[in-house]
Amino acid sequence: MKFRPGTGFWTMVAAVAVFVYVLMVRPIAGIADNGDFLRIMTSAGLDYLDPNLSYEDKYFGYFIREFKLTSIGIGGYVSTQVPLVIVATWLNRLVFDTTVFDMRSMALVYSPLLLAAFYAVMRFHRHLPLVSRIALGLALVFVFADIGYIGYFNSLFGEPVSFVFLLLTVALALGLAQSDKPSRKLLVAFFVCAIFLTGSKVQNAPVGILLALLGIRFLRHRGDSAWRKTVIGFSAFLAVGSLAMYVLAPKQLKEINMYQTVFYGVVKDSPTPERDLEELGVPKELAVLAGTNFFTPNTPIPQRDPRLYESFYNHMSHAKIALFYLKHPVRLVQKLEIAAENGMTIRPYYLGTYEKSEGMPRGAVSDKFGWWSETKRTVLPNTLWFLVPFCLLFYAVLWVSHRRADGLGGKLYAETFAVVGLIGIVAFLIPVIGDGEADLSKHLFLFNVCFDVMFAASVLWIVHRAVSAFGAKRGIGSGRL
Repeated sequence: MKFRPGTGFWTMVAAVAVFVYVLMVRPIAGIADNGDFLRIMTSAGLDYLDPNLSYEDKYFGYFIREFKLTSIGIGGYVSTQVPLVIVATWLNRLVFDTTVFDMRSMALVYSPLLLAAFYAVMRFHRHLPLVSRIALGLALVFVFADIGYIGYFNSLFGEPVSFVFLLLTVALALGLAQSDKPSRKLLVAFFVCAIFLTGSKVQNAPVGILLALLGIRFLRHRGDSAWRKTVIGFSAFLAVGSLAMYVLAPKQLKEINMYQTVFYGVVKDSPTPERDLEELGVPKELAVLAGTNFFTPNTPIPQRDPRLYESFYNHMSHAKIALFYLKHPVRLVQKLEIAAENGMTIRPYYLGTYEKSEGMPRGAVSDKFGWWSETKRTVLPNTLWFLVPFCLLFYAVLWVSHRRADGLGGKLYAETFAVVGLIGIVAFLIPVIGDGEADLSKHLFLFNVCFDVMFAASVLWIVHRAVSAFGAKRGIGSGRL
């Protein structure tokens, strides 16, 4: 039989070409370290090639491509990112070197996972008309292969884990929804991807609860005992694991987040910082710290001062902060407006993307295949008053689609996108309540992914409806989208 490449094949080819161009060919694009790499380096057996590397060369300015391979240590950082980095070190020994770790080994781990997500999306929508499939393939490549996303592949940040496994989880959920009798292998793959997504960062802990609820909805898809046990067992594991992630989060990380939530969040730019602190049960004398974050040098009271443990760290909680914002909704809206201003920025523009050897200015950022990230940052409105109507309209369409669905599969298809929206809303709120205004654009990364899934799905829905309307006039059927 003669091979006839379809839209799925050409989508894969285009994506691979972009990966090679951005991540493998000089000038290689990556992302500089902001201080986060160290927590993963110890656990994965990595160190700097030059032990005397200066602060300016180590952080923020340049992408460091090569590290020294050492023995795997016992780090205090627990994340599903760790096994992926360890796999990359093994792959590095096969492809590059046995003593020097090339960061492109991380790209060789993440890129196939993203390709798998693209393949799954195209495969589970192969019933769509040709024009709809072409639009879907273009959206996958131009939106989700943008340097704003795949640039993270050449780094030790946890963002690419959230990115690829969110897309995989959504793709597999849509596949389950559209199957009359889905296989247990597909179900297990969905839950495994959901676990990797949830476990990638403490910030993602609530995501596991939402995905567990979605998983429970698949219970009715099949009636056999093995299916029910798989659904119930994995859903329970996701829910319990999510709670455990938050409860067992490192104490130091909780202290950093708490400090920044209050002093770089609640009382930052507040007209009444003393009164706000007293309402939170904190001495008003700590108002001298308003506007500082945990890493601000020379603060009036050092961040590790024993007085802060007695009067602040040991008494503050995110529940108190959430209650404060509920009592002061105007203040919450003000903070959400600030988040919205940063919410359309996928890339951390304060981090350089070039190696120092390329001779580019410190902190220079590559423009390789960045059409979507630049369009999103400069064209789409960066305001809360754009996001709220968009989400309301998105859910209105889902509600109508859910009501009109003629079977369980159609309802689950709509519910999957509803969960994506909920994950995006949670990912939008958590940085404000959980970390203040510190590094907002980076902390809103998962929100960005969810928004892009929603935005791309909305555009594709419009295209598909137009194609279907045209096809109806000619007596041509169409698939569900």
